[in-house]
Amino acid sequence: MKTRITDLTGTRYPIIQGGMQWVGRAELASAVSNAGGLGILTALTQPTPEALAAEISRCRTMTDKPFGVNLTILPTAQPVPYDAYVEVIAASGVGIVETAGRSPAEFIARFKEAGMKIVHKCTAVRHALSAQRAGVDAVSIDGFEAAGHPGEDDIPGLVLIPAAARALDIPILAAGGMASGRSMAAALSLGAEGITMGTRFMLTQEAPIHDSIKQAVVQGSERDTRLIFRGFRNTARVFRNAVSEEVVTIEQQPGAKFEDIKALVAGVRGRAALENGDVDGGLVWAGLGIGLMDDVPSCAELIDRIVAECRESLARAAGLVSEN
Repeated sequence: MKTRITDLTGTRYPIIQGGMQWVGRAELASAVSNAGGLGILTALTQPTPEALAAEISRCRTMTDKPFGVNLTILPTAQPVPYDAYVEVIAASGVGIVETAGRSPAEFIARFKEAGMKIVHKCTAVRHALSAQRAGVDAVSIDGFEAAGHPGEDDIPGLVLIPAAARALDIPILAAGGMASGRSMAAALSLGAEGITMGTRFMLTQEAPIHDSIKQAVVQGSERDTRLIFRGFRNTARVFRNAVSEEVVTIEQQPGAKFEDIKALVAGVRGRAALENGDVDGGLVWAGLGIGLMDDVPSCAELIDRIVAECRESLARAAGLVSEN
């Protein structure tokens, strides 16, 4: 497949693994890249900039294909040395950086100086336009179906993707609910030039999380996610489990404050759950696309299947409108 996204990334297919906290490690990123997509290391999964540099080096021993690094820029309880992480990424020789959260404008000059291409994750057309003006090379437009933080506008991909494609000059990736070749075919038909997948790559053999978590999520349906942090205008979509249900119950009480749920949603608790397999031990992030996922394949099997199904779906659609 050839699109402006494959030209940008140097990959065989326009399929990018989204950055996922605690999940975007060398094992997964290298497997995605080796299969023809673009694997992504998650910078803040590493406790220090020095640890990130080591993880980039480790990934290089596992693939000779392009891979990138995600840097999510959000308010945190503990200050993050973003300048130091940026310097490690820029000096690493990695060709692609995926930014998320607030605008990466203050870091763009350093990334460009290093010859890097920048893909910024957005949840609204207005944010995508701002990123384009700031100089990013592409945007990943995340619909309301997405895991993580889908924004506060609640616009699903069927509207958001073509709206972004109509407004932007730079290429876009579709994210949120991307789970199959049919999803990819729909995204390309709506104006995207590739897809970003998070949850689908989390449910692969190479994803460095406990199999009990993978099996629990893959058995879920499209009705098994929860929206949390709604009252704090920091909406997040997670898997429905005991912790997310408790969080929602507390949030719905009059006068609820973030401090009331802080211990439940702590990142260290979610990380422990992913590692030890306790499905109800912490937050598990997952998108609505779990309703389309029913197995845990290797990354190579998944990408091959998605590409084949995408081509079949596009051919079928073309046949429906053929004049012959």
